[in-house]
Amino acid sequence: MTEATSLATPTRPPHTIRMHVRDNVAIVANDGGLPPGTVLPNGLVLLDKVPQGHKVALVDLPADGPVLRYGIPIGYALKDIPAGSWVHERLLQMPDARGLTDLPMATVKAEAQPPLEGYAFEGYRNADGSVGTRNILAITQTVQCVAGVTDFAVQRIKAELLPRFPNVDDVVALEHSYGCGVAIDAPGAEIPIRTLRNISLNPNFGGEVMVVSLGCEKLQPERLMPPGTIPLIDERAPAPPLDLVCLQDDAHVGFMSMVDSILRQATPHLERLNARRRVTVPASELVVGVQCGGSDAFSGVTANPAVGYCTDLLVRAGASVMFSETTEVRDGIDQLTSRASTPEVAEAMIREMAWYDAYLQRGKVDRSANTTPGNKKGGLSNIVEKAMGSIVKSGSVAITGVLSPGEKIKQKGLTYAATPASDFICGTLQLAAGMNLHVFTTGRGTPYGLAQVPVIKVATRSDLARRWHDLMDVNAGTIADGDATIEDVGWELFKLMLEVASGRKKTWAEHWKLHNALVLFNPAPVT
Repeated sequence: MTEATSLATPTRPPHTIRMHVRDNVAIVANDGGLPPGTVLPNGLVLLDKVPQGHKVALVDLPADGPVLRYGIPIGYALKDIPAGSWVHERLLQMPDARGLTDLPMATVKAEAQPPLEGYAFEGYRNADGSVGTRNILAITQTVQCVAGVTDFAVQRIKAELLPRFPNVDDVVALEHSYGCGVAIDAPGAEIPIRTLRNISLNPNFGGEVMVVSLGCEKLQPERLMPPGTIPLIDERAPAPPLDLVCLQDDAHVGFMSMVDSILRQATPHLERLNARRRVTVPASELVVGVQCGGSDAFSGVTANPAVGYCTDLLVRAGASVMFSETTEVRDGIDQLTSRASTPEVAEAMIREMAWYDAYLQRGKVDRSANTTPGNKKGGLSNIVEKAMGSIVKSGSVAITGVLSPGEKIKQKGLTYAATPASDFICGTLQLAAGMNLHVFTTGRGTPYGLAQVPVIKVATRSDLARRWHDLMDVNAGTIADGDATIEDVGWELFKLMLEVASGRKKTWAEHWKLHNALVLFNPAPVT
């Protein structure tokens, strides 16, 4: 629960937010922070200047004593910390990670909620039953070597062909840095290969698969897209050959020959996509990936709880939701396994966490490497505090599925899709899982976007929403302001999703055509 007064500005009283009745620290919500000597509503006097989002000790904290936020120890005091002091990362010893044994397994049964019926959007129904929120031609690449040629061709397609096909939203090249110079048969190499394969089959691409290859690369087209990979409109018909442009083919004489070949083969794909029309589909056809980046201490107070409330709404509507970012939920593993729908789901989460623990250990780092300078400047002392604020994006419903990196989503409901916490890699892997809509929360601010799916950006603070007014789609800072509740913003986000999914509204990232590169997760060696 939250104990808060109204948001303080230079003309308003001091305002702190305490997340749990057990907490012995609270965060300062005032823009610009509070100076020493400030008297808080409870009578406590600040001994230090405390920046916005940072913690103040509500009581005297003894050396080695727990510092509690979200009702759990986020660290242990390295020395005595008097009440009214600024509590920051340099004063805390981070707790050890929770072990992966003796965890609660499927012990928490979420309170049953009635189905959320009557909500729909206008989407593109695909032959395999999936639904797109956009109608995009994606050109897959087997290797980074062809990226320049493909990009040149895509720019020509947009300028010369796309105006003839008004129902096609965009043409994108699925550029990446993989495909050659790698140990392609090593353990772990299956992850980037299946990731790229499944991205090529994302619902927003309408089942149209076109591949550009160099010819000599390790990731050969038939390995990327084996026969039977692409769903058929008529299962009785034989599978057509892969639509492939190989730049090293003898038929290509000169650069423009390669480019013209890509344009020529793109045309029938554009024609088929252009013939598609949006149809009314239930909200259950949404496949939403939720993620946070540029996090601050408000992430777990405003934006992420609102996303969590929206997650519950989506699941009640029958939709699919993925939460990810392994290192950012690792410290809440007991919360996750207890919410698993079955012990088998809990065991699958443990396996993914154990794999990632071993992966970090091979690199001689631990989960503490996650927290960035910006996270700390925004008030997050360590990964434990960050994890508690991150995990709330998953809401309160049961976790019914688990995906390894690069796998496709298998069921409705809430799925834990195991990914690194890197914004770019997480987004790429959620694309591979089949998301058709992305929600991204931020406190410090990031212009993150994806060309392949709409990205709805949620600001944790009103000051960020004001300054980045043409980059943020939703202002969850109104929760801290006292102008809205978590439920209010959760419903606002849910309804915005339906508008964006229907194409009736564009996100700011779409408006400005901002997008980040795809980054494939490759734990295998590079040769």
